[in-house]
Amino acid sequence: MKTYIKYIALLALTATGFSCKQDLQEYNPAGSTAQTLFTTPEGIEAGVNGVYSYNRYFYGKEEGQALMEMGSDIWTNAANNGNTGTNGLFPQPPLMTYQGLTTDNVWVKTRMWQQCYAAINLANNVLKYLPSAGVPAARQKELEGESRFLRAWYYWHLVESFGPVPLQLEPTETILTTATRTPVDAVYEQIFQDLQFAVTAIPLTTTDYGRITRPASEAFLAKVYLTRGKNQEASNYAKKVITGYSYKLLPTYASLWSITGQQNTEVLWSVNYSTNLAFNAGSNLNHTLFLMEYNTQPGMKRDVANGFPNVRYMPTLFLLNLFNEQNDSRYNASFKSAWKANETDATKRPAGMNVGDTAVFTTKYPVTAAFRQSKKYKIYDVNDMYKADGTPSDRFHYVSLQKFDDPTRATDAETQSARDAYILRLGEMYLIAAEAQFNLGKKDSAAYYVNEIRTRAAVPGRQANMRVAAADVTLDFILDERARELAGEQVRWFDLKRTNKLVERVKKYNPDAAPSIQPFHVLRPIPQSEIDAVTNKGDFKQNAGY
Repeated sequence: MKTYIKYIALLALTATGFSCKQDLQEYNPAGSTAQTLFTTPEGIEAGVNGVYSYNRYFYGKEEGQALMEMGSDIWTNAANNGNTGTNGLFPQPPLMTYQGLTTDNVWVKTRMWQQCYAAINLANNVLKYLPSAGVPAARQKELEGESRFLRAWYYWHLVESFGPVPLQLEPTETILTTATRTPVDAVYEQIFQDLQFAVTAIPLTTTDYGRITRPASEAFLAKVYLTRGKNQEASNYAKKVITGYSYKLLPTYASLWSITGQQNTEVLWSVNYSTNLAFNAGSNLNHTLFLMEYNTQPGMKRDVANGFPNVRYMPTLFLLNLFNEQNDSRYNASFKSAWKANETDATKRPAGMNVGDTAVFTTKYPVTAAFRQSKKYKIYDVNDMYKADGTPSDRFHYVSLQKFDDPTRATDAETQSARDAYILRLGEMYLIAAEAQFNLGKKDSAAYYVNEIRTRAAVPGRQANMRVAAADVTLDFILDERARELAGEQVRWFDLKRTNKLVERVKKYNPDAAPSIQPFHVLRPIPQSEIDAVTNKGDFKQNAGY
């Protein structure tokens, strides 16, 4: 049974201090201030819980997927995502294709910049008032560890997205009119200081699902060390998480995505969404974002089992071709290729098609005209979905990611899901260890960790076919393996940036984005409203290229 961290809204206490005046003038009907709220242990606990809640602004959300997965080598625009020429409806394609990505992009501003700084400011309030709030000493250390971990977590998102950013370690209690962009190295120095404290202060386990634990904090520290090229440290922490605790890979990759088995031995940390959707302030929407428009096909109607098709994101042909599904179970566990007829009105089904028969089939392979004519169901083969160069030719119908499906929704019209959004899981630790060992020149060791993941992913009886030799391991191979294992889990953009492969692989594998991406796109634009708000504009400049 799920337990949940309870969240509170602290709008008046979480203004970033780097926003224009209208953003700072929040109405606070309760009259709460930091001085009154954080004077008791209960207020401190509520404040820490509130810092967690900001993950819900991007993990499991369309905005977060756009910022952290899209504009990469493995995803591109589906029909309802604002692309041109295909009846696009929604205005956010710059994060997908980089064309027109400007300093006023609303999701860069409101989701990544503002929400991360709001979370950091709340963490800073907790840290300031914690010593005098009457919290017992042991619990005080734990809460300091959590708050410093979370501050580091949000700063990592900022510094990786924007480069030098303002480094605030005290709460913003008045309107600031100046700001300075702290160098990346100095921001990371603070991130490491916070995390090194956290891994000694945070408990090993928790009964409050969704709260950070020591193994999870060590997992994040491994990722940060890898990001900064500290490969031995990254490897050490990844190995510790793999071998030092009771976490273990699930027997099958498909079992990771069971809606009834979300709390399992592989998940280190997740954003927990309540089954009472009213508590979520916006639930997980991932289940809607990757689905094709199946409901307009002959024999089909929208239902709970097949999901709510928002038709936002579709895989690049490159992503689909990364899998050899004869050996690798992750393809069929990750993607949906066939839809069964569910239309009970026989007049709306093709002649001879019964409920439960295949109604639609999508495939990354070409099919012959004879095969197509021999079937009652609608077929979309690779040549229907993609042009020869990989550019999508049908953005409504495609092989669809199903990892995030939620068949427990109350109705077919319900877009919100109680599915948790995994943030850190053990499978990624193997891949972090592999990448770190590869960077250290230890390809045998890198192959060992890759093979642990690939063996788990193997189709029964095909384990030997999945194993790779040390000579097979390259940085591009590791990135390919991360795509096979982690597609859609909101890590891809950061992966490509970390490995200095963003521009190269987007140009090579994403024909929608290839014409527009430039080297400066490895950083996001500083929101123009932040630059306009400061008086020391000479010290607070825009990233190059924007």
